[in-house]
Amino acid sequence: MTTLDELPIRDDLRGKRPYGAPQLDVPYALNTNENPYPPSEALVKAIGEAAAGVAGSLNRYPDRDAVALRADLAAFLDSDTPGLGLDVDRVWAANGSNEVLQQILQAFGGPGRTALGFEPSYSMHPIITGVSGTRWVNAARDDDFGVDPGAAAAAIAEHRPDVVFLTSPNNPTGTALDPAVLAAVLDAAPGMVVVDEAYAEFRRAGTPSALTLLDGHPRLIVTRTMSKAFAMAGTRLGYLAADPAVIEALLLVRLPYHLSAVTQAVARTALAHGAELLGTVDALRRERDGLVAWLRGEGLDVADSDANFVLFGRFPDRRRVWQGLLDRGVLIREVGPPAWLRVSVGTPEEMNAFRTALKETLS
Repeated sequence: MTTLDELPIRDDLRGKRPYGAPQLDVPYALNTNENPYPPSEALVKAIGEAAAGVAGSLNRYPDRDAVALRADLAAFLDSDTPGLGLDVDRVWAANGSNEVLQQILQAFGGPGRTALGFEPSYSMHPIITGVSGTRWVNAARDDDFGVDPGAAAAAIAEHRPDVVFLTSPNNPTGTALDPAVLAAVLDAAPGMVVVDEAYAEFRRAGTPSALTLLDGHPRLIVTRTMSKAFAMAGTRLGYLAADPAVIEALLLVRLPYHLSAVTQAVARTALAHGAELLGTVDALRRERDGLVAWLRGEGLDVADSDANFVLFGRFPDRRRVWQGLLDRGVLIREVGPPAWLRVSVGTPEEMNAFRTALKETLS
């Protein structure tokens, strides 16, 4: 059989590995930051009816630009952050936030251009950057996983990136972005500034969203997803808010009919039931805060978290700890800086299983 090395793939792809967390059949999967609460029977029925409603017209292409869905997303963002005044011309949607990021780089990155981020952060940022032919520059974070405003501005002045990635709350650390950092980056960046807010709904009270800065910053893009707080990871729906000119730029690179009729129908149904789906967020926040306190009580280092996961350590051999948990039926993520591990926040039952397995592993 032909091997990958024998194919004429791009040289910059040789030696690369596909992105992805381990997919293992375990009693407690706490490694992909999903919302652990499935949709109710009533919502399952509504989603089924929505899919059936478009099934009879699947011989036709869907709404090419998902106008009705984008209008619903704009209304949701307006309700989540009052005063935005968003409309369909300032919102875009695609197959998960990763396709949103890919389209941004296709429009504003590419050969001869540079994207800059602050690692450790979402590992798909440099991956998608590289696949788009854009050069990646890492401006490292502080020891506490924060970003210094002055250092950020200096890095931008040095590299003059076409795209800057910020993440709040940051994955895998869970830390929220200091507003002073965003202000410094917006002031210094010559190109586009992307704030990845995939976990924004989980942020603690008083933590601002970059959405409030859209007016007056036409090169600011704020990305969101329905995969996390909305408990719709299987729907694959990501979206962004930005200036109308940004949406026009993305239309130049989006594939025609990129969002299926079924995806649009399911996502709109989920938004219509948003109060139910987001009703678990407060419980997950409490579970997260309790987990942070417990881990610190066990003598471990823990990063402050505004997300639905917690980064904890430090371990001389984190692989041994990861494997010890897996041997006890608990799958977490070996990701981020060396000596640290990340666990998703689950149900009380799942968190109890994690605590028990961790205590046994460390003892």
